[in-house]
Amino acid sequence: MTDTYPREIDIGHLRSWIGREETATDTVSIDLVHKFNAMLDLSSAIPAAGDVAPLLINYCLAQPVVRNSLLGHDGHPQKGGFLPPVPLPRRMWAGSSLTFYGDFRVGDAVTRISRIADVAVKDGRSGVLCFVTVEHRSVVDGRLVVEERQDIVYREAAAIEGGARAANPATPAPAGSHGRPVQVDPTLLFRYSALTFNGHRIHYDQPYAVHVEHYQGLVVHGPLQATLLLNYARELRGSVPKHFIFRGLSPLFDHDRISLNAQEADGRLKLWTAREGGPVALSAEAVWG
Repeated sequence: MTDTYPREIDIGHLRSWIGREETATDTVSIDLVHKFNAMLDLSSAIPAAGDVAPLLINYCLAQPVVRNSLLGHDGHPQKGGFLPPVPLPRRMWAGSSLTFYGDFRVGDAVTRISRIADVAVKDGRSGVLCFVTVEHRSVVDGRLVVEERQDIVYREAAAIEGGARAANPATPAPAGSHGRPVQVDPTLLFRYSALTFNGHRIHYDQPYAVHVEHYQGLVVHGPLQATLLLNYARELRGSVPKHFIFRGLSPLFDHDRISLNAQEADGRLKLWTAREGGPVALSAEAVWG
């Protein structure tokens, strides 16, 4: 990669956002946990105060609330504000690294402190990319519960057309020592978007996803895939890992036959999602201890 980029990208201006912080608060409510559990078929029981909340429910907490008139055409908030105004039209969640220090519980009042840690522009195979790294710390009563380093990538419009199935498909994902099919449909994508207050239209507006952003269908959220893999890792090992890292590599769509996969590797658990006959979509690693 090189450091070349279009003249309209003022990297000095964008990097002036480094160090900016934002604080938001939310509550792990009975209603939210009940709906989250129902969405993932984890439980139909109404939770009680003090119950352990489901994994990665933090992606439903303290999300940005923006008036409808201030959203862009894609459903994301207009650029500027906490995140730098990157002049590239497509924004995606590239991946995250999380460390768990404890559990969220029903009734917890959560404070999330977010900080812009880095802004970098790179010239990749699919065109110019701008990476914005955000650090999140979720705290309950002064106790750190989850720490996350999140990478957001901005792309040129042409680059996203890689969402269409390429003429020369990538190498199919390997079979893990553990595997399970998972049902993903438009209803699940819509409900996850609603619970996370994610307005990005690629997840629920099929004509927009196909005809504007040139995907093959509705796009399965990266954090949703990560949540399914993290629950699978806990099921296989019997406990929640200390660290969980995930990275998006290729898109999955609502009509795909999707599987969760896992493989032991030097005391760690490698995990990935894939469609039938397709490449790795989201890769992850779970580490205990």
